[in-house]
Amino acid sequence: MERRCEPELMEEALQAEAYAAADFSGSDQAVLDRIEALLAARGEGDGEGLSFVDLGCGPGNITFLLARRWPEASVVGIDGSAAMLAIAERRRRANPASTRRLQFRQLVLPSPQLEGRFSAVVSNSLLHHLHDPGVFWQSVRQLSAPGMSLYVRDLRRPANDTELEALVHRHAASAPEVLRRDYAHSLRAAFTCAEVVGQLEAAGLEGLQVLEVDDRYLEIQSPSLPGRLS
Repeated sequence: MERRCEPELMEEALQAEAYAAADFSGSDQAVLDRIEALLAARGEGDGEGLSFVDLGCGPGNITFLLARRWPEASVVGIDGSAAMLAIAERRRRANPASTRRLQFRQLVLPSPQLEGRFSAVVSNSLLHHLHDPGVFWQSVRQLSAPGMSLYVRDLRRPANDTELEALVHRHAASAPEVLRRDYAHSLRAAFTCAEVVGQLEAAGLEGLQVLEVDDRYLEIQSPSLPGRLS
């Protein structure tokens, strides 16, 4: 299947609210578990001195999980959608005690305003939204401290329309129409494993692991032993 990417900043309040109201708790927890396992394997599981940036944080699902799991770490969520970040800020203000070291910033990649050197860069389902994936990987480089831990999870493009329709039916049959439509668009815009490997080579990001997970995901992560991105 040929990749087709359309601009998908979730600016419409109705679209953002539909996304925020959907139950992604299972997949969100799976992402947190994978990040926790990666950090533990690299000797960073206790969170001491950790600083996280969540690229494409949306309404903050993963961002809040990080802040609550590692309350002494600093956590920054970055997204381009004002509508999504309005929901994230509303959630943050409702739970100030558990998010005291959490902040959100609105930035559209690429951005010279990307600041900070983070010990852990995470992202869940941002890569496929970008027409130029090199923008994403350059942003990772901008934000990375030496020895940074990386975990990126994104969709994997199916081979054909039949597989795409089966995935939409399997995973979004009961979702609102706006989410089913966006899910189909996202699958068409996603990358294959080979394409991501090529992106990393072009960006000079060597030594990262690219894994096919379940029936629809890719995971890109640091190796288990600490090492500096070149």
